[in-house]
Amino acid sequence: MANADNKTAIEFILLGFGNLPELQVLLFLLFSVIYTVTMVGNILIIILVVIDQHLHTPMYFFLGNLSCLETCYTSTILPRMLVSLLMGDRTISFRGCIVQFYIFGVLVTTECFLLSVMSYDRYLAICKPLHYGAHMNGRFCALLVAGSWINGFLAITMTTSLMSQLPFCGSKIDHFFCDFTPMVKLSCNDTRLIEFWGFVLSTVCSLPPFLLTVSSYLCIITSILRIPSTTERQKAFSTCSSHLIVVTTFYGTLIIVYLLPKTKILRDLNKVFSIFYTVLTPLVNPLIYSLRNKEVKKALRKAGSGWMCLSLSY
Repeated sequence: MANADNKTAIEFILLGFGNLPELQVLLFLLFSVIYTVTMVGNILIIILVVIDQHLHTPMYFFLGNLSCLETCYTSTILPRMLVSLLMGDRTISFRGCIVQFYIFGVLVTTECFLLSVMSYDRYLAICKPLHYGAHMNGRFCALLVAGSWINGFLAITMTTSLMSQLPFCGSKIDHFFCDFTPMVKLSCNDTRLIEFWGFVLSTVCSLPPFLLTVSSYLCIITSILRIPSTTERQKAFSTCSSHLIVVTTFYGTLIIVYLLPKTKILRDLNKVFSIFYTVLTPLVNPLIYSLRNKEVKKALRKAGSGWMCLSLSY
């Protein structure tokens, strides 16, 4: 599995959940359902945001981008994992591994920034409603989304460039996808520089967006508590608290995996924490952010009625 001239592995083995052979079929069925529901939910939101004029607002513009991002995000990891669980083939080429890491890294970094943008949008809408229209115009929204994507590309391009130049002696990656720490562990060279760079990058791309997101939602919750109507207050609080729980889970598990010292317990739980931000967050985001909203439900009913009328006409 290695090239004798440069000691670089030409392919890797993703160990994944191979230590649970009795659960392979069950895990395949579980992740298949999760992947299907995630894709259907996110693609449905993208279609609704595009075709329904009532959803052409800053909030749904951001939600549409989030759904697009998570459609790509999930498809980068889960199909390869499903093949491994079903067929037992866990090999992945060196180039394929680097490409998977790059795409995943760009998308997860972009999501960190995009979630903070979305929280800022909700903060302005709820806490500064008189200034919302002036601040959140089309050009500014496009710049915020473009900035999130550009930050994702710039941050991960440098990391991937450094990683692709490392010689790899080992071939067994103890993970279900090509991630930073499990790959760097297999390098023959001194990896202190790239590990330091990875830590700095993870800190810059996760902590500031996380703090901005939490601060925004805390301000929102404070404003909600001033609403005189008990029913409206409870409804708004329920929505915002569910948003806060999801983003805290996303950022929290990222911070645990990439920033905290790797104790034995954390190393053992690494795959479990990774499932939260790679699999569960893309699954619940469509429900938490979109499918509970009145506007989205109305757009869904409208689209369903239109489809039924079209079907009956034929």
